[in-house]
Amino acid sequence: MRYLSDIGSFAIMIVEVFKKPTKWRMMKTLILKEIDELIFGSLGIIIFISFFIGAVVTIQTALNLTNPIIPRNLIGFTTRQSVILEFAPTFVSIIMAGKVGSYITSSIGTMRVTEQIDALDVMGVNSLNYLVFPKIIAMLLYPFAIAISMYVGIFGGWIAGVLGGFLTSADFVEGLKLDFIPFHITYAFIKTLVFALIIATVPSFHGFYMKGGALEVGKASTTAFVWTSVVIVIANYVLTQLLLS
Repeated sequence: MRYLSDIGSFAIMIVEVFKKPTKWRMMKTLILKEIDELIFGSLGIIIFISFFIGAVVTIQTALNLTNPIIPRNLIGFTTRQSVILEFAPTFVSIIMAGKVGSYITSSIGTMRVTEQIDALDVMGVNSLNYLVFPKIIAMLLYPFAIAISMYVGIFGGWIAGVLGGFLTSADFVEGLKLDFIPFHITYAFIKTLVFALIIATVPSFHGFYMKGGALEVGKASTTAFVWTSVVIVIANYVLTQLLLS
């Protein structure tokens, strides 16, 4: 029953976010601030992780393709498929659930603890729209970050494969072009948009409705990360069944 109540509260929160919007002059500033914090502030860790994920996938694939009959270009093919279909959109999103999600929960939770949200309500401001809506809009640029993740991941695979002596650059590039299906890119970006909305809303819910003091802010951040990751994994399964089956 508790989980059903939380789902109901979450649905109510989403509806309230779009009611009584804040003036555009102020909202524009808030959106730009959130884009800087949530997207541009995360590019460093996204690039770092993506590069080494692509490198590791390439090395592991090369070490397992020991049969001389198997063409070496399959290493590039496997790297492309792994990075585009799963590692870039899903694995990076779980990392972002920890980094961005914790930031969102702690920032909103701190405002709740210090009664800043109550002050916004007293002034007649829709606090949910003021706090959550800019984060949702900012996270709509998240596919841009995942596109960079895909590129860097494949580039990392190329570096590891060629410099490691596992295959030639021509074989890797040939593998990248082998049986390429453009819809896989569309599928990855559809997943990314859904994950972006999850990362923006689930941590906001845990931060906005938390109770207690400073200690509870940390607990809410941990809980938000766990639930955001769980929802991302479930959504990943559902979207894969719907879009690729």
